[in-house]
Parts: sequence; structure tokens; C-alpha cells
Amino acid sequence: MNEQLTITHYVRINRTKAEKDNTPLLLSTAGQQPDDWYRVLGHAYLKFFKMDVLSKWAWLGAEILLSGKDGFIYNGIDKDKIGLVLTTAQGCLEVDKKYLQTVAEIPSPALFVYTLPNIMLGEICIRHGFKGEQLSQVTDGFDGAAIWFWANDLMQHKGMDACLCGYVDATDADMDLCLFWVEKNKAGVALTTAHLATLYKQ
Repeated sequence: MNEQLTITHYVRINRTKAEKDNTPLLLSTAGQQPDDWYRVLGHAYLKFFKMDVLSKWAWLGAEILLSGKDGFIYNGIDKDKIGLVLTTAQGCLEVDKKYLQTVAEIPSPALFVYTLPNIMLGEICIRHGFKGEQLSQVTDGFDGAAIWFWANDLMQHKGMDACLCGYVDATDADMDLCLFWVEKNKAGVALTTAHLATLYKQ
């Protein structure tokens, strides 16, 4: 029997908007670069500065999404049953270009590790200890149908109790992020393709 899946929290960040659950984030005044946002958040996670720009924005978006008044919103949920589904359009193209420049002389191992877009999932999982099913997919921009399909599949058929899902696309010059936290039988907005698209566009 299928259970009701609901979006209980979401984060929307681009160059003109920064909000969580329809409330503006004060972080929007931090600047345009992920390092600026990291410093305002006040974390002590030095590995952040080694990440590529895609992973940095995915990590920051997850940090904002998952933070609640009394700790992280996933507290009490088995981390083996928290899934991740992230889509992206340009993937790690930015770091691919930088890595290619090093190949002519000495290829950079530090850049090479970020030449796959699914590394952004790994960075989030390392930070929060998530061990559930994961998927990264390259799409033509925001694709609510793809996000819905995979998040629904993980939670209805693969035993996940919660899912962090959404879209992260970033270069040094631009970024576009919309993340959703989905749970079973909780108060919120029903997980549908239409609702995902609405939250992304609003």
C-alpha cells in the first residue's frame, strides 16, 4: 500500500531569491559566493573549501534545509533509511574545464575527485551520516517529473523513510538551487510533480 508522501520543508536559492519554507533567508545579504554563505553560517568544516562550486552549493543548501529549531530535522529517523535524489543540468562542467587545463602538465587529483556530479551527494552524506539509497541525474534544467519519480520510488519501493531531493546547478558565475525534504504521512504539501514545479517557480 502506497503511503502519503509530503514535502515538509524546502529551500529555494538563486541569484535573486533566498528562502526557506516561503520565508526569506537573511543569508541573502551574505554575498554571491558560496564561501561567503559558509562564513555567515559559522561552520567549522574545513573540507568545505576543497569542494567544487557544485558541491559547495549543494552542501550549503542541505545545511539550511536540514537545520531546525532543535537540531537537525532528521533527528529520530534511521540514517540508513534517508535517501538522496539530486538533479543538475551542467553537472561538474566547471571543474571539468579546470581539470582539463591541468592534464597538459600534471593532472590534479584534488580536481579529479570532483569530476563526477554525484560527488555532491557524497559530501552531504559524509556531513550528515546518511547511508540510504542515492541517485544523481543530469537533466535539461529543473525536472519535477524526474525528481518525483525517483524520490517516490525510493520511498514507496526501496524502504526509505525520508528523502532529500531536488535540483542543484552551479558555476562560478551563476547558481540555481531548489531542495525538498520529503517524509511519509506528515503535515505538508503533497509530493507531486506540480507542487515541485510550483515551489521551484514561485
